Amino acid sequence: MADPATKQSDLTRVIFWMTGALLSFSTFAIVIRSLAANFSIFEILSVRNAAGVAVFGLLALARPKLRTELSVKKMPLHLARNLVHWGAQFSWSTALLYLPLATVFALEFTAPIWTALLAYFFLGERMTVHRLIATFLGFLGVLVIVRPGLQTFQPAALLVLAAALGFAITFVFTKKLTATETTFAILFWMNFIQLPLNLLGSDLTFPLRMVWSDAVPMLAIAITGIASHFCLTNAFRYGDAILVVPIDFLRIPLIAVVGYFFYNEGFDLAVLAGAALIIVGIVWNMLQERKPKNV
Repeated sequence: MADPATKQSDLTRVIFWMTGALLSFSTFAIVIRSLAANFSIFEILSVRNAAGVAVFGLLALARPKLRTELSVKKMPLHLARNLVHWGAQFSWSTALLYLPLATVFALEFTAPIWTALLAYFFLGERMTVHRLIATFLGFLGVLVIVRPGLQTFQPAALLVLAAALGFAITFVFTKKLTATETTFAILFWMNFIQLPLNLLGSDLTFPLRMVWSDAVPMLAIAITGIASHFCLTNAFRYGDAILVVPIDFLRIPLIAVVGYFFYNEGFDLAVLAGAALIIVGIVWNMLQERKPKNV
């Protein structure tokens, strides 16, 4: 059992890395909105992927051990994973242009619910009572946020739900990949495969349209695209999901504040109420999963 000093040290590390993750995710959303006035989503995401290929490629050149990790055993699964993730990332990024930031982030948190359903059908994992309760609360939260049939319904919300489903499929594929592939290999091939897909939808002369005022936002896309996943991975290294995930939920109030001050987006009580239902369902499921099983 870890001593109190070690636990306190790990908690400090979790808070540090999750602060980095929260700032990275929020900055990424803001920068996409900023750049979308002059560049397409494909062009913006291609910058993110190019930065990833450059960083991971240089690391592989510098460290022979990392080069050996790039020889993967399940390339078809890498291709399937990244086609789905690419579509999900594009849908999520596009939704940022049409929906309040808090709505996008709240609906994105349905991904763990989709993951539980997919794991039941495709990985053979049990669908327990508490998982069913979490799923019910999650979909109830979605109905509160989206409000289908009402004048406040926004079709772009379907883009976020599609993205969340795509992220969930990605999680299932990733779980299968981690049995044989390293994190470094998964991240390298993610950027390497998605870069040409984004370039196919881009005007290849888009770098010529860049002006000096675009330099900082483009640099921010490159940095936050890598930093968000790096920080989140390190947070999970030092803390259990029961600690990390609730901190991650702070993304919703944080991005709501950002939307209020940067874009004059009001606080939608329905979005906050729906997000609360989704979060309660996920936390309930996590707490039940941690209880010792009767044998």
